[in-house]
Amino acid sequence: MISAGDFRNGLTVEMDGAVYQILEFQHVKPGKGAAFVRTKLKNIINGGVVEKTFRPTEKFPQARIDRNDMQYLYSDGDLFNFMNVETYDQIALNKETIGDTLKFVKENDMVKVCSYNGSVFAIEPPMFVELEITETEPGFKGDTATGATKPAVVETGASVNVPLFVEIGDRIKIDTRTGEYLSRA
Repeated sequence: MISAGDFRNGLTVEMDGAVYQILEFQHVKPGKGAAFVRTKLKNIINGGVVEKTFRPTEKFPQARIDRNDMQYLYSDGDLFNFMNVETYDQIALNKETIGDTLKFVKENDMVKVCSYNGSVFAIEPPMFVELEITETEPGFKGDTATGATKPAVVETGASVNVPLFVEIGDRIKIDTRTGEYLSRA
């Protein structure tokens, strides 16, 4: 059991027959009255976000989330296929479950498949990936001092803003959480 006073971002708890992940929390101590915890919670099954407040002494059971390493094999229409590299079990997930989390993931890359009681609810790509630039406009000499960027398309089809000196064929490192260019690889 976890008390509301011990809430942290990313923690998952069971509440009212559903499983919620804590997106944001704030301990509030007003000048008058008792302290409370203000939270923003995401229902991991349906994706809805709610805001709730709790007394710091309220307790909730922690939800057990399984995160399994799986290899992304291929997409077939609206289905995305993954394989457990230890047991060779394969699963197919639909586009609603995946969302846009695979926009920086190539075939045969490893991802984490998150499930609760055997029901998959999310895919976590690696934090950083190295991809090749397939389309971009040519950069101009002398424009590098301003820190300007230009749009580029990587090999997975996703768009990224890159510095002007990056050209077609360059390999770049991308942060998958924000979709930002980090460096050349």
